[in-house]
Amino acid sequence: MFSLESFQKQYQTDTTEVVVDEHRFHLFVPKTIDSFIDPLDPLQNFPLWSKIWQASLVLADYLAHLPVHPDKQFLEIGSGMGLVSIVATHAGHNFTLTEYDLHALNFARANARLNKCPKLEIKRLDWFKPNLEEIFDYIVGSEVLYKKACFPPLLKLFKQSLKSDGEIILVGEPRKTDLAFYKMMDPSFRIKVQKKTLRSANIEIRVNQINMTFK
Repeated sequence: MFSLESFQKQYQTDTTEVVVDEHRFHLFVPKTIDSFIDPLDPLQNFPLWSKIWQASLVLADYLAHLPVHPDKQFLEIGSGMGLVSIVATHAGHNFTLTEYDLHALNFARANARLNKCPKLEIKRLDWFKPNLEEIFDYIVGSEVLYKKACFPPLLKLFKQSLKSDGEIILVGEPRKTDLAFYKMMDPSFRIKVQKKTLRSANIEIRVNQINMTFK
């Protein structure tokens, strides 16, 4: 049984504040990622989930402004520490948060409790062996398109878990793999790509927002 007490005993954490749509959210984040990295193979299962990505902020803000329909169900894939689902749940949407990494799931559970989101569903999901019984009105994700090997299972997951009139919303920094993703999705989906730019001090970050619906 998960509890904040057991979580805080297991992990060394810091707390960070994130502001989305003028609302403040507090998140547990790892104090260090050293314990999540295999010293013999640092790139294997590198804890990408342990960072709050700029794309997640863009997606969270987009969902916070999306009109709320109580009967609509959302699925987030590759949820990391849970920011997007927490913000969207706070805005009134019905969300199921999914992740594969067990540590990420623990941080997501802790952050859901920290931000008082008791209705947020949190599940483990392996894209290569999906075990979801529900179908959803929306499937959303941020920074999930960095590995070509994940594209075929994602396509299968989209077809299995998205309603016929549903929508997929993905946000991520532009990558060389994007074209391969579009080519794989094109036979089944209408694809709209919107370019967005985040500016902070001297930093400029470009992201793509991809909206897809069945043809």
